[in-house]
Amino acid sequence: MNLSLNDRLVRIVSGLGMVAFDYAADVNWDVVLLVIGCWGVLTSAFGFCPFYRLVGHSTCPI
Repeated sequence: MNLSLNDRLVRIVSGLGMVAFDYAADVNWDVVLLVIGCWGVLTSAFGFCPFYRLVGHSTCPI
């Protein structure tokens, strides 16, 4: 795990918001919003971000 609780909360709320907006609105960026939203939800659910691992960053206090 490399995500703190606050980081996970921000990712889940913003990810679900993007996915909901994608389904509610008819925009040209629908695939982009869906991918970014799902990425936020999945990284939040697992508590792990591969990009953080690549750069050696961690917000988890443990």
